[in-house]
Amino acid sequence: MRPAEPADVEAIAELRAMVMRPDLERLGRFDEHRVRQRLRDSFSARHTSVILAGGTFAGCVTVRPAEDGQWLEHFYLAPRVQGRGLGSAVLRTLLDRTDADGLPVRLNVLQGSAARQLYERHGFTVEVQDPIDIYMVRLPGAGALGA
Repeated sequence: MRPAEPADVEAIAELRAMVMRPDLERLGRFDEHRVRQRLRDSFSARHTSVILAGGTFAGCVTVRPAEDGQWLEHFYLAPRVQGRGLGSAVLRTLLDRTDADGLPVRLNVLQGSAARQLYERHGFTVEVQDPIDIYMVRLPGAGALGA
C-alpha cells in the first residue's frame, strides 16, 4: 500500500463504478454519473491508501477518523485480484492499527454484497440496516473468524 495522492481520484472513481455496479443494479440504484461523483465528493487523499499488487494499482481503502472511532470507506479491489486473500490481508493490517489505538471501526455495505462475509469474518457485526445499506461495527480486539 502507498498513500493516495489527489491525482488518484479518477482511477479510484472508475474502480468504484466497476466494482459496485452489479450490486447497485441489483438494488435498482446504479447511476453512471452519481456512482463516480459520490467518490469524488468524499475523496480524502489524506485518509486513503492505494493498494498495489505486482506494482500496479489494484484498489484502495479509506480509514477516516470519526467522533466515535474510525470509518472504513471506499474499500475496493479490482476484480482481477479479488478472491486471493488480498482484501483479508489489507483489512487485517488496518484492524491491527485501529485495535492498537483502541478504536471501534464502522462501515456500511450494500444489502446482498459479498463483501459482508469478509467483514463478518474479521469481527464486524450488524448495528442497523435498511433496504439498501447494512451498517456494521467492529469493537477493538474483536476476533477474526478463520480469517
